Amino acid sequence: MALIPLLALAVFGILHSLLAALGLKRAARRIMGQRAFDGLYRLLYNAFSALTLIPVGLAIFLLPAQTLWRATLPWATGLLLIQGLSALALIGATLQADPLRFAGISQALAYLRGDPLPLPPEPLQVDGFYRLVRHPLYLFSLLVLWCTPVMTDVYFGAAVAATLYFLIGSRLEERRLTQEFGGTYIGYRQRVPWLLPWPRPSGPRS
Repeated sequence: MALIPLLALAVFGILHSLLAALGLKRAARRIMGQRAFDGLYRLLYNAFSALTLIPVGLAIFLLPAQTLWRATLPWATGLLLIQGLSALALIGATLQADPLRFAGISQALAYLRGDPLPLPPEPLQVDGFYRLVRHPLYLFSLLVLWCTPVMTDVYFGAAVAATLYFLIGSRLEERRLTQEFGGTYIGYRQRVPWLLPWPRPSGPRS
């Protein structure tokens, strides 16, 4: 049973990556036109991604599952506390990164109002949670995902697939940010750890 949500998330990841690929974006720009692409593509992309997550959710909640482990007190309480704090931190990190623009709503509103597009470039996030790690959204999502007091085989398959997706996605995102921000992002990458908040050595790096 664990393979079903894993495969469902793998299909989601492949579709998500294809939609984010530069070649497909260029094709969409030609078909939609520049202004419609700038205003609507991000919202449509996120809506499609959300729809493709529905089979994963159905697999997790509807498939018969076998319990792999169950935490007892006080460990279960500790895991739930970590989950709750991580969920709050995830909300905070999302709000820090302009959630309306991330969802594509700001672009769509500008398109409908006739405002200039594309919107001004987004600044590189380096403060707040982004001082802790370069990918706080992925870090807190993984903590919410794995700090569950009850682990079933179905949930485990989904958690493994989601973890692989986050790890690969973070590397692809770093490649894009390096192309976009150049030396500014390279310097940030040298100062701040990737996904786990390990202390970095001080001083210049070779």
